[in-house]
Amino acid sequence: MALDLTAEHKMLLALATKAQKNAHAPYSNFQVGAAILDENAQLHASCNVENAAYPLGQCAEAGAISAMIASGSKQIKHILIASPNDNFCPPCGGCRQKIAEFADTQTEVHLATKDGQLKTVKFTDLLPLAFGFDKE
Repeated sequence: MALDLTAEHKMLLALATKAQKNAHAPYSNFQVGAAILDENAQLHASCNVENAAYPLGQCAEAGAISAMIASGSKQIKHILIASPNDNFCPPCGGCRQKIAEFADTQTEVHLATKDGQLKTVKFTDLLPLAFGFDKE
């Protein structure tokens, strides 16, 4: 694991990695976990869930967002996506737009590799000019 991780990063990484282990990915064998820290300092996590009737599966980020909304929170402060290998796993286009719904200009997206290397980007750099993103 990278030595320069903050306590927040470590919590998000641990939660995303735990969720990742429960991913249902029998078709791609690509297990992804995601964890969110919301505006109330609550944590939410999920994993990808594939379905034989593609594209009816759900990405880890979408599941974590659903868990956040179900808890009553409305804003993503940080989201971490845990990759199952040595490459960073950025959110797909659909998830970028889903994140935009609950992000602001300060929202950070953390990408983690299997060995704990971390890359952080501002959401606005990940999806500039997002549809409907007129916050702040």
